[in-house]
Amino acid sequence: MASVKVQNNSWWGPPRKIGNQLTDRKVSWLELFFDLVYVIAISTANHYLVRHQDINGFLDYVYMFTMVYWGWINGSLYYDLHGSPGVRTSLMTLWQMLIIAGMVVTLNISGENLLFNVTIALMVMQLYITYLWWSVGFYDKVHRKLNRPYTLIYLISLGILFSTLFSSQPYTRILFYTSLALNFLPPLVTVWLRRDQAEEFRLSSSMTERLGLFTIILFGEVIVGVVNGASAMHAMSWNLWIQFALAISIVFSLWWIFFGLISDRTCKKGMLNSLLMELVYIPTMMGLGMTGVAFDGLFESFQETVTHTGISFSKGLGYAESLFLIGIVLLLYFIEYPDPFEKYKSRLQIVILFGLMLLFSVTYWPFSWSLLQFLIFHLLVLLFMISIITIAGRQIRRNLPAED
Repeated sequence: MASVKVQNNSWWGPPRKIGNQLTDRKVSWLELFFDLVYVIAISTANHYLVRHQDINGFLDYVYMFTMVYWGWINGSLYYDLHGSPGVRTSLMTLWQMLIIAGMVVTLNISGENLLFNVTIALMVMQLYITYLWWSVGFYDKVHRKLNRPYTLIYLISLGILFSTLFSSQPYTRILFYTSLALNFLPPLVTVWLRRDQAEEFRLSSSMTERLGLFTIILFGEVIVGVVNGASAMHAMSWNLWIQFALAISIVFSLWWIFFGLISDRTCKKGMLNSLLMELVYIPTMMGLGMTGVAFDGLFESFQETVTHTGISFSKGLGYAESLFLIGIVLLLYFIEYPDPFEKYKSRLQIVILFGLMLLFSVTYWPFSWSLLQFLIFHLLVLLFMISIITIAGRQIRRNLPAED
């Protein structure tokens, strides 16, 4: 009977215990498939922002983006900490994919019941994430002490979501954001209750790789925004092709800056550093998503005379790029680098801040820009930052000890 039980456990695959962490784990194909569904949800939120370019639309976008990211980071951390080769892990991943795909469907179906349907979908996701962490304690007694704050606070958040079904604006939006803020509270409680364990915790290399892979998929969404913006012009010309090439070059430059500084780097030790780095990824990825939204309407807006639409998309690109670059500056605080890099890191942060100030200020300059001039200026500022980063990288490599 004992052998049968072992075989059943091996087939079912209970969650890997918190103490059995894997070294040099690679991101699986299932995780990449899981990421694609969440990128579709973020793409849906981006399209919502295109259709609702006002303060309420932006607030709704921030909520939807952050809530989707919360679901993704919880599912990703669960797989990273407790994933096993058995059937259970695959089924848990599939169920979460079904839930987020269902939420996308509710967002795409407009009508009088839109808010109600979206709220129900959010409640289902909230309940599932709560079960996800609670269920680990069912198999791993050590983890029960760690998941109690998650279970309790997530259930309170679920109750607040339920209360929005009976509230009206502006209280509904306040309740949504209160529920969202509570969802990011459990890790802080864990840091406070388990100081010794929290100080030894380090975000795994596979999880930092996962964050980078998710970001690069979002870069694909930005490329889609550029393509959609150029395609909306219909009439092809050499001037349009030049503008299209400049826009793609801007996206490539943003990619170069991000992955030149952030990729293949581990987070500093400590659960608090890991949590803060995960939180900083929210405005960073949000800025990337907003960049795609801005490019989606940028080409067409510059063909018009001075209109509200034309101004909003050009300013939107400046805001989005600035938010993305601020995220990179903040991420640098939580990433470990070789000692020779430390004296250059603060200088690079200053260079990036100077560049984003130029990109942000150009949206308020008193004279008008053509789209060609606008794109050239943005590209030159980004190339300036890339050149400084490249020069610093060469100096760092010179200072590194030679390998045997």
